[in-house]
Amino acid sequence: MFHCPLVRPATLVVGVKVLLLCFVSGNSEAKQPNILFVFSDDHAPQSISAYGSRINETPNLDRIAKEGAIFRNSFCANSICGPSRACILTGKHSHKNGFLRNGNRFDGTQTTFPKLMQDAGYQTAVIGKWHLSSDPTGFDHWEVLPGQGSYYNPDLIQMDGKRKRYEGYCTDIITNNALRWLKEERDPDKPFILMCQHKAPHRNWSPPPRHFSLYKGVDVPEPETLFDDYAGRSKLLQENEMSLKDHFFWGHDMKFHGESQYPEQFRPGLANGEYRRMTVVQKAEWDAAYAPENEAFLQRMKAGELNEKDVIRWKYQRYVKDYLRCIQAVDDGVGAMLDYLDESGLTKDTIVIYSSDQGFYLGEHGWYDKRWMFEESLLMPFLIRWPGVIQAGVDSKALIQNIDYGPTFLDVAGADVPHEMQGRSMVPMLRDQGKPSASWRDAIYYAYYENAAVHNVPVHDGVRTERYKLMFFPRTREWNLFDLEKDPQELTSIHDDPNYAAILVGMQKRYRDLRQFYEVNSAVIPATRGDEQWWRDRDKSITSNARKGNVDLAFIGDSITQGWEGRGKDVWNAYYGNRKAINLGIGGDRTEHVIWRLTHGNLGKIRPKVAVVMIGTNNTGHFDQDPVEVAAGVERILQILNERLPETKIVLHGIFPRGPGSLDAKRLNNIAINQQIRRLADGDRVHYMEIGDQFLEPDGTISREIMPDLLHLSPQGYERWAQTLEPKLKELGL
Repeated sequence: MFHCPLVRPATLVVGVKVLLLCFVSGNSEAKQPNILFVFSDDHAPQSISAYGSRINETPNLDRIAKEGAIFRNSFCANSICGPSRACILTGKHSHKNGFLRNGNRFDGTQTTFPKLMQDAGYQTAVIGKWHLSSDPTGFDHWEVLPGQGSYYNPDLIQMDGKRKRYEGYCTDIITNNALRWLKEERDPDKPFILMCQHKAPHRNWSPPPRHFSLYKGVDVPEPETLFDDYAGRSKLLQENEMSLKDHFFWGHDMKFHGESQYPEQFRPGLANGEYRRMTVVQKAEWDAAYAPENEAFLQRMKAGELNEKDVIRWKYQRYVKDYLRCIQAVDDGVGAMLDYLDESGLTKDTIVIYSSDQGFYLGEHGWYDKRWMFEESLLMPFLIRWPGVIQAGVDSKALIQNIDYGPTFLDVAGADVPHEMQGRSMVPMLRDQGKPSASWRDAIYYAYYENAAVHNVPVHDGVRTERYKLMFFPRTREWNLFDLEKDPQELTSIHDDPNYAAILVGMQKRYRDLRQFYEVNSAVIPATRGDEQWWRDRDKSITSNARKGNVDLAFIGDSITQGWEGRGKDVWNAYYGNRKAINLGIGGDRTEHVIWRLTHGNLGKIRPKVAVVMIGTNNTGHFDQDPVEVAAGVERILQILNERLPETKIVLHGIFPRGPGSLDAKRLNNIAINQQIRRLADGDRVHYMEIGDQFLEPDGTISREIMPDLLHLSPQGYERWAQTLEPKLKELGL
């Protein structure tokens, strides 16, 4: 018998909805269904037979699709582990939930769907991979892997903060622990949502012994683009560090012991950490499976039988077979959970969903890993079975995204979806057998932020419609456009093809509109330029100097500020040489880069009496960014300084004039920014100074004696800056 959950006074509105559901008689759909959400890591749809895999079979995952629905156009919002999970929990894009890249710490105080599910009467649990740094919130029960977790003999963090080690294989342990919670630990009188989250098939693809022999003696078909030369698209593709050719480790990825015997083909330096965790028995089984194949390969290498492509092909077979063996264990676990639902009589009352945090490259474009907006990692599986609602065999091409999961779960529970969630409930579509309404989205927005990190995939974003995909790469300020109907493998960008000129304009319009709709403002999103060696070196030098402390005056900005060390050096020495001053300027920086630097070490141990801030002209110069957006970036910088240097007075400069005349477009943009940021001054902590007139001639032009390139100051220009600033510094105690 279904029991109505207790309603908390603080959640009366939600409770009313729940009570209405409870007391609608004779309608099985009125019950709050249980939700079993099985979630894996890096599972490429092209390795699920329901999605047409030609390399493996996944009978238990296929069962969900056959008895329910498969979504062909299911996409992630940010193709990397932690950010994808944060998008699901919050129903918001990364720039809104604050978890932009792996290594961030998830703010568990924000609104998430598990908390609201609790308010709606659900018992909530998460077991397995978490990868969000902070402890889970909104769950009645949780047990999660630390960080990435381990395949063999994993540790799991308990709710009391202690770690518990389990002997065995991680996928099986997560499945068994999830089943134990379902069978023994949950309240059977409450509906539940259980998030069973697997580490597999994440790198380094260590399969269980029972699947060691799977695909032995079989050549798994190679992708057609295994030897992609990256021509016809952004040159940034060639800078990747995730290729089978150059970036697999001898031990970690390829399962050899000892030092790399062929360092040009197999990277040295990272051993197989899973092997170190194994018991004696586990190691013996492992070696019995891998040693003969390894020895056979080494014999061929020593005999000179293998050319470069042969080696890549061998790497592919080793990689993809291990990957598929890991998936087979996940499929086994899904089968065990489906069997339990059948045996316990829960099947008819339980929605079952299978998904993964993103797709993955199985040798396509010569890659492994994810991150790029290309189809293989943008696409993520979404299979759903909802007895009594979704008919068997539904096949939908609706454009869905992982920000939709939370709103969907809440709608299923009969709870309101918060306005702040950017995703949309799929429930009406599910009830209509996968058919989207006329008001459903025509395009999805994607953004990847982990610049200058492992694998060297650049920051980029874009939009995808049913047929076209547009990507933008800020580093090179270039567009790539693909016609997915004619070029499904995305081998040639047609952004400069005159036949697609109208398509490009339309897609750029859709890109701008979606960024505005989702409130994407790059000026406030922390961004590193660590892919540029000189920038990385200067950032490191600034941080080193800041760690010494003993600073009374700090200048914060871009190349105009950095120029105090160039054309302004003598003026600096005259005015600030004896005033314990530090220069935190880096040429080419925009507001987002300063935000990154101030939160990643540039403030070090300094506690200046005064900070002089002048930033934003590159937001204008690089992108002609909207003044309101740039002003928000400046405001965020002031907020950071307020949080980290609460005793520091700030002199906020209006952005200096630029360009040949008073109607220069970029100068006008800066003027509009200044109109916004002057309002940020309070006359106490923040003092606004507009000194642009010091650099202008009476007719509004700029003399090249003051700004040789009509942007950067000459020695005379720096003298004018220092003279004008000096009274304010003295007023503030310097």
